Amino acid sequence: MTKDQKNVELDRRDFFRLGIKKAAKTAVDLAQTRVVQRAKRYIRPPFALAELDFIIKCTRCTACIEACPQDIIFPLSTRLGVEVMSTPALDLLAGACLLCEDWPCVRACEVKALQLPEPSADEKEPITAPRLGLAVIDPAHCLPFSGPECGACGAACPIKGAIEWEMTKPKINEELCCGCAQCHAACITDPKAILMRSVQIGEDPA
Repeated sequence: MTKDQKNVELDRRDFFRLGIKKAAKTAVDLAQTRVVQRAKRYIRPPFALAELDFIIKCTRCTACIEACPQDIIFPLSTRLGVEVMSTPALDLLAGACLLCEDWPCVRACEVKALQLPEPSADEKEPITAPRLGLAVIDPAHCLPFSGPECGACGAACPIKGAIEWEMTKPKINEELCCGCAQCHAACITDPKAILMRSVQIGEDPA
């Protein structure tokens, strides 16, 4: 083989290597887009990895489901797709995440699909509440918007400043709200005046 032929062969190899890398990246990007779009229909447990990483790591072992003291973690059904089938999600319409101090659901996950952040320099400093979802007030059912005072949601909220007040009307501070649904659980109206939405897309979870 001549020197020119060798150079041509090397160029071909480089071309195919580059093509394979680009194809792989495109496949990953498409998968990421698909799973994130689907994730608008549910809310993951505390400290879940990014959706695609979570799906890959989660072994569907049910340890986090069994560890939850409030029994609000459940396995997703097959109707949402085989990729997410039996992976855990939060049922924040049935109950609230109490942001347990020792995070039993997270500590039960041996494969680290749920993973606590690195500890701060001050070991006594509590772990900041994770962003689970987002509470949204429905003025059509919220009592203060029609006259009577209430305040049940504000008394239940564990995050200082997450619920603000404009006169007597509650307003969610989206920067501070962690989506734990404690305000939703405390709401006294029927139907509830506080809705829970996915933090990724902003639509109602299934």
